[in-house]
Amino acid sequence: MSKVIEIKSITKTYLMGEIEVQALKGVDLTVDQGEFISIMGASGSGKSTLMNIIGCLDMQTSGDYILEGQKVNQLSKNAYADIRNQKIGFVFQGFNLLPRTSALENVELPLVYDRTHRIQNPREAAIDALRKVGLAERMEHEPNQLSGGQQQRVAIARALVNDPAILLADEPTGNLDTKTSIEIMALFQALNQRGMTIVLVTHEPDIASFTKRIVEMRDGVIIKDAIVAEPQRASESLPA
Repeated sequence: MSKVIEIKSITKTYLMGEIEVQALKGVDLTVDQGEFISIMGASGSGKSTLMNIIGCLDMQTSGDYILEGQKVNQLSKNAYADIRNQKIGFVFQGFNLLPRTSALENVELPLVYDRTHRIQNPREAAIDALRKVGLAERMEHEPNQLSGGQQQRVAIARALVNDPAILLADEPTGNLDTKTSIEIMALFQALNQRGMTIVLVTHEPDIASFTKRIVEMRDGVIIKDAIVAEPQRASESLPA
């Protein structure tokens, strides 16, 4: 199976005034194509820093990050931005949708910034992404006309529209009730079954139990990396 992500001896040091804070201390991590992994850890464990580096939102202090065979830390600023736009789909806790803008227009947005124009028909791609998350009939609705779960589905469609190599989800169920959280995890599981590689950051063991592999972090290092023998099936966990 091909490697999508290779993290080799990555460190990240922040300067807080005159004090150096080591957020990551030599992290190694490999994610294969088609995996569904969760990264867990308490606040300050380094999980968000690692997620930002994987998502090309931040650069490591040392070590190598290889995404689909390409050494990301050796890219020019423009190429780095292109990788972020083309190869990574982001899903955030707060949805980050534009108000007074339809679901369809929100989903089309990443294609506006794609200078390569890989996607020939942005509107068709956006409609297809909304179809994949079960929201085709809501494409003309604005965020304030949608429930929290529906807004997160729009955000997931937006993350999928560029046909990314990986989907990064940062606490994607943090603003949702239990039933809606399970519905969103059922959607992630369905996407993963179709071959999507998903990396999810969560502090909730219940949410991590739906993934196939759990990576635990503490004080800037990985303390546990384990395959989940039998992941919970979200579609079977929904209350009647």
